Amino acid sequence: MPIQAIATGILGLLLGVLVTFLVLYRVRKTKVSKLEMQAQSILKQAQEEEKKILTEAEIQSKRLLDSLYREEQERKKRLQELEQKQQKREKEVEQKASQLHQAEQTLSTELAKLREQELTLNLKQKDADALLAKISSLSPSEARETLLKKVEQENQEALVQHIEKIVHDAKENAAEQVKNVLAEAMQRYYGESIAESTITTVPLPNDEMKGRIIGREGRNINAFEKLSGVDLIVDDTPGAVILSGFDLIRRYVAKLALERLVADGRIHPTKIEETINKAREDVSKMIKEFGEKVVYELGITGLPSEMIKLLGRLRFRTAYGQNILKHSVEVAKLAGSIATELGANVDIAKRAGLLHDIGKALDQEIDGHHSEIGQEICKKYHVQPAIISAIASHHGQVPFTSIEGIIVYIANILSHERQGAQRESLEQHIQRMTNLEQTALTFTGVEQAFAIQAGKELRVIVNPSEVSDTEAYKLAHDLAKEVEKSSGFTGEIKVNVVRETRIIEYAR
Repeated sequence: MPIQAIATGILGLLLGVLVTFLVLYRVRKTKVSKLEMQAQSILKQAQEEEKKILTEAEIQSKRLLDSLYREEQERKKRLQELEQKQQKREKEVEQKASQLHQAEQTLSTELAKLREQELTLNLKQKDADALLAKISSLSPSEARETLLKKVEQENQEALVQHIEKIVHDAKENAAEQVKNVLAEAMQRYYGESIAESTITTVPLPNDEMKGRIIGREGRNINAFEKLSGVDLIVDDTPGAVILSGFDLIRRYVAKLALERLVADGRIHPTKIEETINKAREDVSKMIKEFGEKVVYELGITGLPSEMIKLLGRLRFRTAYGQNILKHSVEVAKLAGSIATELGANVDIAKRAGLLHDIGKALDQEIDGHHSEIGQEICKKYHVQPAIISAIASHHGQVPFTSIEGIIVYIANILSHERQGAQRESLEQHIQRMTNLEQTALTFTGVEQAFAIQAGKELRVIVNPSEVSDTEAYKLAHDLAKEVEKSSGFTGEIKVNVVRETRIIEYAR
């Protein structure tokens, strides 16, 4: 029994081992099948990717080949075009060479013919000289003298006319040269005479102040001249400097500013700018006071404040050396007196007499005759039509429409024609300098223009953001050419273009 049990146990063990082996074998076989399937799937994917890569490679290679083919075709086309151009140039060169060769041959032929003709003419000349000497028994020099005498006798009248023409031309040239000499002499003289009316002397406490006015490397005097538009002359005159400028308002502002700077003692570009701006404000107030004083003196009421300011500006204007504001007051008083005697409207006559030259307050800024400008000003401020009509006819160029207009015309003539009232040369000179400034202001980029040194120098301030250094040179050249055409000056005018960049920052 125990043996049977042992055998049964061994048999069971063997069966268990066998079953385990079979199970393990089955499991392993299943895993191997799965691995084989995965391997086949991976292989299939790899084959598909390989086909895809090969397809893309074929497409890219085809594109590359097409691109290379097109480039090759374009290169061939360019080479063909270059070859054609080269061939065309070679043909043109050959044609030109052929033409030059033909021209050279033609010139050589013509030159040979000319040489032959020259030789023939020389021989004929010798034969003619010999024949003439043989016939006349004269030498060549004697024959030439005889021939000249004969020609002179035959053409004596024509020679006299020619000589008269030469003398006449010489006289005209001499007259022109005399004019030039006189013009040069007058040009040197008028600067001295005009300077008497275009300069202002500013006294100084001591000569050391001149150095402070000039400043380091001239920065103070340069800033003063640039901002004021007036030439500041520092010379050997003891205890004084000179302000030169034709514009009376501008010169008065410069005088006022310089006196304040000298009194303060602090002179530098920033202080100069502040002082000049303050002086301009004070002069503006002063102009208004001048106008109000005149209106009060004449007993005229109801004028707008802007017209009163324009009247005040006339205090700094002259016509032929005559102060315009004083002239206007004089005309107003004369017109009022005449109107009283004739029984005309005294108020209209006085107002028209006072306002007849108001256009001269703006004629340097607005184009047109001062009477036309005056009419526009009066229309703007709704002045009576009778006054506007009298202003329009105060020079007699427009028909009179009222007795007041005739009265203003007569009063204007009486004021102008009295002895010592006018100095024509000064007014013409000032007008020419005004034209100089206006000419410069027509150029692009020009901010300010000042005619100084009695019109011998034109100083132009340009905007540095609009005009470069190179353009400034061109501007100076073009402006000099324009001044030559339009200024009416003789002699030389210096065109000085100033371009300055100023940067200001504040530390707080």
